[in-house]
Amino acid sequence: MRQFKDKICVITGAASGIGAACARAMAADGALVIGTDLRQDMLAETKAAVEKQGGRMETFMVDVADRDAMFDLAATVEKNHGAADLILNNAGVAFGATVEEMPLDDFKWLMDINFWGVVNGTQAFLPHFLAKGSGHVANVSSIFGLIGVPTQSAYNAAKFGVLGFTEALRHEMRDSNIGVSTIHPGGINTNIVRHARFQQGPDAETEREEAIERFAQLTRTQPDGAAKVIMKGIRKNKARILIGPDAHVVDWIRRLFPANYL
Repeated sequence: MRQFKDKICVITGAASGIGAACARAMAADGALVIGTDLRQDMLAETKAAVEKQGGRMETFMVDVADRDAMFDLAATVEKNHGAADLILNNAGVAFGATVEEMPLDDFKWLMDINFWGVVNGTQAFLPHFLAKGSGHVANVSSIFGLIGVPTQSAYNAAKFGVLGFTEALRHEMRDSNIGVSTIHPGGINTNIVRHARFQQGPDAETEREEAIERFAQLTRTQPDGAAKVIMKGIRKNKARILIGPDAHVVDWIRRLFPANYL
């Protein structure tokens, strides 16, 4: 994808953060954006912002963990507009806990969205790309898909999985006209921590507020800036799109000290 004008761009998790920023930016470049999320009010706000700037956006309430719903979305997009040109599998959630204390239900909840949601979105739209002979799969991992971090084992597992899954797909698409990219955001100022799950206990709410405050202090990159980097990376069909100076630092640390960075 050298340009976004008149392209059909599907973005999951488009209600806020990186997803909403990409919706606005791609629409501003002339794309028809198909945005999905489960937060209907926030998704409507993204659509209103896109239309206010003269762009086009359609919205769907879709749970990325629902495989049938994702395949139905792909079929609907093809029926209404022809095959999509881009699937940006961005939807994600957060959860923090030690391995020892992590409830399995929370682990499964995160994996269903952060990993299986990416698989579902990729497999739903890839056949349409192949039939059309063009398209781009962009899957959001994280800097936590490059290094392991205490209390983030579930998130690490999902994001490392996204990296491996997407890199395998890129190899498989090497002789096709299908672009494939893995996106690794660093500290982006989004709502992911505000909507995260935390270990239950008497101090859970205090821990939540402290985590939100720490996250706000550590994040330096704004979603609009992240969207520009993502679009530039997609245009160049980059294998890995690193967002923010911290993502680049983490990538170099991992390369220099692959087993001893902790």
